[in-house]
Amino acid sequence: MVVPAPILRMSGIGKQFPGVKALDGVDLRLLPGEVHALMGENGAGKSTLIKVLTGVHPIDAGTIELLGEPVAFGSPLAAQGAGISTVYQEVNLCANLSVAENIFVGREPRRWGRIDWPRMRARAAELLARLELDLDVSAPLSTYSPAIQQMVAIARAIDIEARVLILDEPTSSLDAIEVEQLFKVMRSLKEEGIAILFVSHFLDQVYEISDRMTILRNGRLVGEYLTKDLSQIELVAKMIGQELAALEKLHGEAKVFDRTLLEARGLGRAGAIEPFTLTIHEGEVLGLAGLLGSGRTEVARLLFGADHASAGDVTMDGTAVSLRTPRIAMNNRIAFCSENRKSDGLIPDLTLRENIILALQATRGWTRPVPREQQDELVGKYISALKISPPNPEHLVRDLSGGNQQKVLLARWLILEPRLLILDEPTRGIDIGAKTEIQRLVAQLSDGGMAVLFISAELEEVLRLSHKVGVLRDRRMVAELPNDDDLTMDVLMETIASGGASGGRAE
Repeated sequence: MVVPAPILRMSGIGKQFPGVKALDGVDLRLLPGEVHALMGENGAGKSTLIKVLTGVHPIDAGTIELLGEPVAFGSPLAAQGAGISTVYQEVNLCANLSVAENIFVGREPRRWGRIDWPRMRARAAELLARLELDLDVSAPLSTYSPAIQQMVAIARAIDIEARVLILDEPTSSLDAIEVEQLFKVMRSLKEEGIAILFVSHFLDQVYEISDRMTILRNGRLVGEYLTKDLSQIELVAKMIGQELAALEKLHGEAKVFDRTLLEARGLGRAGAIEPFTLTIHEGEVLGLAGLLGSGRTEVARLLFGADHASAGDVTMDGTAVSLRTPRIAMNNRIAFCSENRKSDGLIPDLTLRENIILALQATRGWTRPVPREQQDELVGKYISALKISPPNPEHLVRDLSGGNQQKVLLARWLILEPRLLILDEPTRGIDIGAKTEIQRLVAQLSDGGMAVLFISAELEEVLRLSHKVGVLRDRRMVAELPNDDDLTMDVLMETIASGGASGGRAE
């Protein structure tokens, strides 16, 4: 089989930010008339690669060639002018403008110095007809669904004679019918010779639509593969980068859990996570495993009341509870350490003491401030217990390392003595020493009777810490596996890759 010359070739791409090497010698080539999937876990470098390609960031090393000629784009507008268009997950359109105005904003056809409205609307209708859409192009964009808005963004992208179309998580807010409509359009664009770079965390969709894939891990190239030649379990293994072997677990002998703390039955949220059933016992660590976007965080947010369930119910100690708000969850002694400690957790301009005391103060209400003497006693206790450095309670939290910031967030919730502690990626982005300390803390809390819902993209962490593992894929809970001697990395990754259809051992 003769491989055509690539439309786009990126070679040896390097990009460094202060303290972080985001890309290190990455290669990418896009062939005409192909859908090329860019794969990798969160932090693998996918977004950075797209941004250096489209001129958002300058490259520090390497070369970019378009149609065999070297190029260097100083801005997204320059990349667009060369035929490289990007449609992002969050569609960057103006909902208050009409469909036609959104397609031609900044490029409106003019006649005698004024916008030629009939011509613009006719041209917009032609572009949408190319995508097999028949819309009222004079209607406000806000009157149409997210799926139609995606199509409008694509119509705008291809009107500039795109040679390369980048679709960054375009299906995240689409239902199955809308996804199929998008894929039909993508296949049509392939036939016109456009190279499509497709970024998605939905494995089934990647295997349905892509011809070839490039896999990144930790800013480095793992390899380029024909999609048909790489099984889903091999893809998962390459993305995660783990040896397929059982790993040491922090817990000793298998425990028998007699007392059910929380049970969720048919709990779900339309568009976010399909209904699932989950049981958590006192003293149990329940791990949630799955790739980015599989629904792990959505489960956590439902159990903490940060999102409202559209189906199902929850009981604690056998009594029905309605977890409609975080305040209700906190009153039931449920604590939640968010995945994004900077935007959803810590307040950087406050001190360690002020950050640690926040949740306790919230439970009391702002009319009953926690006495300063009690603050100092509690904060000092947890700074010491968690080995937060520097141990100065008046130190600004923004000046701490990532690991110590995570400890501050943990201290905030541990002060409340929760019965269920939800930890969403508690060790992401911290050094190995702090990571080990937090893992040991989770095991100690469990041994003391606290239930822990532990979420991590690192499967070895999930295996080390959990008594049982809930496996998610494509926003569905596909299996619940006891973490016994038979649960290995092989089994866990095969369960993720197959969606529980094979290899999994339902409890």
